Amino acid sequence: MNAERQFRFWLVGLIIFIALLYLLRSVLLPFVAGMAVAYFMDPLCDSLERKGLSRTLATSLVTLLFVLLSALALLLLVPALVGQLTELLAQVPALVEALRNLAIKLLESLQTRVDPEIFERLRAYVSENMGMVFGWVTDALKALISGGVAIANLVSLIFITPVVAFYLLRDWDRIMARMDSWLPLRQADDIRQLVREVDERLAGFLRGQGMVCLILGVFYAAALSLAGLKFGLLVGMLAGLLTFIPYVGSIVGLVLSVGLALFQFDDWVRVLIVAVIFFVGQALEGNFLTPKLVGERVGLHPVWVIFGLLAGGALLGFVGMLLALPVTAIIGVGVRYGLNRYLASDYYSGGLPIPVASEDSDGDGEGSGGTK
Repeated sequence: MNAERQFRFWLVGLIIFIALLYLLRSVLLPFVAGMAVAYFMDPLCDSLERKGLSRTLATSLVTLLFVLLSALALLLLVPALVGQLTELLAQVPALVEALRNLAIKLLESLQTRVDPEIFERLRAYVSENMGMVFGWVTDALKALISGGVAIANLVSLIFITPVVAFYLLRDWDRIMARMDSWLPLRQADDIRQLVREVDERLAGFLRGQGMVCLILGVFYAAALSLAGLKFGLLVGMLAGLLTFIPYVGSIVGLVLSVGLALFQFDDWVRVLIVAVIFFVGQALEGNFLTPKLVGERVGLHPVWVIFGLLAGGALLGFVGMLLALPVTAIIGVGVRYGLNRYLASDYYSGGLPIPVASEDSDGDGEGSGGTK
């Protein structure tokens, strides 16, 4: 088989795989989640194996630990979060009305400086669109909480994910060995090198960023609750979760918490305290947590991560967001590999001598300290 036919074979296989993902996206959530859990927990199973435990026993202990921690989180956090979310939904009309009145007051303060006809148009626009925003937010939140698909996905996550994770963890090494034996022989070494690079970058980002999200979520939730913010637990956990998307968690958390504080507190000092909590969290993340837990050379640029998450969510919903980071890591490594091959080929040089680069081969913009 020549290279062209081999390329067509793998291209057709990739297209079929993507089509199946799209067609089966509604039932993939527990399986993708189980794969993610197995990927996270495999190093722990390997460590227990090195200490003398069998793979089955190590997998059983790790899966049991995961189930217990998940059940504890559900019992302790979910009722409080659902209670706060329900209360927040009940107060959305009042919050939107207060926001509308504030906007109208701001417009009225400008009435003497703006043409009366333009002012009336602005006031009518604000009144109409506040009602539309209220309806959209309420419908979206109600659909999120009570939607049948969401409930089915939650049930499948609770009961199917641990089973999938157990079997994948138990057979992880055999699955990897079997997949390795399927690699095309001529390109096997290159593919193994690329897979190792993807695993190194992805594992560093996922495990490190996951710890950052957990620490910041606990910090924000505890600090906002201690500051007296009514929905501090909900906003804090949401901000911690969204920290997985670079810069989004702190911005969303700051806007939500300060907005709620403005409606709840008459004292500007307490509003300032709420804002300071997020500035402290951002400083903690940027100066300590991310450098220590994630590292500075993981290889996933924030813009690339944001694009991958948005694209995955648009194409496959929540399943797409779970798959987004592995796919973006694979594409990033593949692009770097292809670029390096191009720079070493006649397509780039045209037969001329290839200049020696002073930057590292990853193309991340950090120089190597001199000309090689």
